[in-house]
Amino acid sequence: MKQADTIWMNGKLVPWDEAKVHVLTHTLHYGNGVFEGTRAYKTDKGLAIFRLRDHTRRLLNSAKITMIDSPYTVEELEDAQIGLLRANRFEGNVYIRPLIYLGYGVMGLYHRNCPVEVAIAAWEWGSYLGDEGLEKGIRVKISSFARNSVKSTMGKAKAVANYLNSQMAKFEALEAGYEEALLLDDEGFIAEGSGECFFIVRDGKIITPPHDNSLESITQATVIELAEKLGYTVEFRRITRDEVYVADEAFFTGTAAEVTPVREVDARVIGDGKRGPVTEHLQKAYFDVVYGRNPDFEHYLTYI
Repeated sequence: MKQADTIWMNGKLVPWDEAKVHVLTHTLHYGNGVFEGTRAYKTDKGLAIFRLRDHTRRLLNSAKITMIDSPYTVEELEDAQIGLLRANRFEGNVYIRPLIYLGYGVMGLYHRNCPVEVAIAAWEWGSYLGDEGLEKGIRVKISSFARNSVKSTMGKAKAVANYLNSQMAKFEALEAGYEEALLLDDEGFIAEGSGECFFIVRDGKIITPPHDNSLESITQATVIELAEKLGYTVEFRRITRDEVYVADEAFFTGTAAEVTPVREVDARVIGDGKRGPVTEHLQKAYFDVVYGRNPDFEHYLTYI
């Protein structure tokens, strides 16, 4: 993570080191806030944000779900992200983190009287799971933590509180010597990674779990669109852990993870123990899109 010059806070650009909040900020205590993760890539035409409108809409949808009234519209938040990238001297690929949170002024669980604050940070960030992981694949552990149940939380919101579950699963996996966690739902079926969607490949078919209790992923939707355009059959259906063990290939997708192969799950080697041909095909196609090399998907890019 490389520090930038400024962070956008409530309509103003603030020096990075001065972007601060009060210790009694409501979200810090009670966990009700929403955020996004968006990437911008250095294309031949300059820096371009990938699917800016979709990410910004999902941010506001998350706020609606968690009963937070955003003081800014989709267009205003898009302009803020574009302006932030223009104001900073980025030399590589950029990760953008918009955050809508409840500020200082009211304590107690009832949150509707809290001031609503908005901040957007951006920084240069490489591969979330490592360049080697993108090429050779990563080792994954099925977590002892179940994905948050729809009976107790709202998985369609990219909410701050939802990620304690992910954080604990990630910590457990890394402490056990793996690189990422894979969580089951409360019925024992595969849900998703700590911050990624999950796919397997069996007999040429690409399979991914439904969004029963998980975020509706923008990267996942992109990869599915690409896969179908390339002639693959894609199935949304439940997956058991033992089916993962005997899959021909497996991979994660996400804004941070991009398309990352999985070479091992719970000490079981997946396929040939390396990035498989379908994963490699989709990975190449995905990077062609985000780097502006596929004119059919040019509409997903917002050039800075």
